[in-house]
Amino acid sequence: MNTENIVKHLRVLWRTDRIIADIRLRHLLIGLGLRAFAALIAAFGLLLFELAAYFALVQIWSAIVAAAILGAINFAIAAILFVVAGRPPSGLEVELANEIHDAAIEAIQLEARALHAQVTGAVHHPLSGLLPLLTPLVAIVVKSLRKSPVASS
Repeated sequence: MNTENIVKHLRVLWRTDRIIADIRLRHLLIGLGLRAFAALIAAFGLLLFELAAYFALVQIWSAIVAAAILGAINFAIAAILFVVAGRPPSGLEVELANEIHDAAIEAIQLEARALHAQVTGAVHHPLSGLLPLLTPLVAIVVKSLRKSPVASS
């Protein structure tokens, strides 16, 4: 169990979560932009169909056909943009980020188990955890007790 390993794994976990969120956000923003552009083109298509109906009542047939064709083309472009915007994000980037994320989670769980085992051992045998700290302290106390009588004489 090493706290440096835990910090390292937490940093990897944080970075991969940030990468995954960035990939999803980019995909969402691109899709939103394309959908907005498709909606604008669809609005122009609707306007041209309305213009075609107006020309049907007022003008000759060639202007009607031209406006109807332009409206149909605008709707076709909008449909293509909706299809492109609906595509899922690149699987390779997200898959790689998810693998790193899972590896970091597993490493953190392993470190947590080691910490749990160490804490459990310290609770069952409290002196075994304090022994490395007590040894230098006892040596210092013994040295100070030896020096005290020498200094007073």
